Amino acid sequence: MKNLNSIHLSGLRAVEAVGRLGSIKTASEELGVTMGAVSQQVQRTEAQLGVQLFERQNRLLLPTPHLLAMQPHLTSAMSSLSTAIATTQRGREDALTISVAPVFAGKWLVWHLKKFNRAFPDVRVRVEATVDLVDPDASDVDLCIRVGEGPYPGLNAEKLLNQRVFPVCSPALADQIKGPEDIGRLPIIRDPGQMFSWQTWLDLFGLNESILQDGPTFSDGSLCLDAAIAGQGVFLAWETLAVYAVKSGQLVSPFPQRPATGLGYWLISGKNAPRTRAKQAFGNWLKEELQTSIGRPKGADVVVD
Repeated sequence: MKNLNSIHLSGLRAVEAVGRLGSIKTASEELGVTMGAVSQQVQRTEAQLGVQLFERQNRLLLPTPHLLAMQPHLTSAMSSLSTAIATTQRGREDALTISVAPVFAGKWLVWHLKKFNRAFPDVRVRVEATVDLVDPDASDVDLCIRVGEGPYPGLNAEKLLNQRVFPVCSPALADQIKGPEDIGRLPIIRDPGQMFSWQTWLDLFGLNESILQDGPTFSDGSLCLDAAIAGQGVFLAWETLAVYAVKSGQLVSPFPQRPATGLGYWLISGKNAPRTRAKQAFGNWLKEELQTSIGRPKGADVVVD
């Protein structure tokens, strides 16, 4: 490994990130340094190696054969280093890193996490809001909260709650809704990334999606909910996303029925990671808090879990 003595690790890290992500801008965001710093590190590494790693065409960086040969080894090495560092954090009884989707983090977790902090003031929680799938056995993430069908082979996965959905709208629009068919006369707010459709709810009343009108489309469930609060239409929301807005009066749920989508909320941890007191405490608290916070009205459970 003496050949490493003449190469700075920070430079190799920059080269790996740019090569893997395809741009200096994206690499700078991941590395937490400026674009100029990344560019300098790449150039310095090229000089130290005595080879050109990127071809520069206008604003594009194209990998040369030298980088193409190096890239798999660099990525594997950086991944191993990340895993080595993560092992020093595992097993701590006073710290937790939670990976969760941004919409769940913003619309549910941040409103309830203070209760966990009060109950367990000695446990420090760090939240990583990301839609990327994380391998808790190969990162510093202790627990992941995800929505899906399950199970998750090779991981420890505990089902927390079945996902249920129901229409929500502003109080002004709710005054126009007397029966399920009236929803077909109002604008429908859509999220094309949802893993369920309006038919899940409409089936309860023998209706078809063909009755639904056009309306605004947003690529994020949180934005869809904000649009509903702003009175732009009716949104088919899942409980954890809409529960706070409904309880606060920002939104109205015109009907009590909340059919299950077949998906669930899961708490996921690494198969090889130790089960610490902090993990146990958070898992128990999360399951209970989810059930309590939903506050399903009478008639909500129209589909057996």
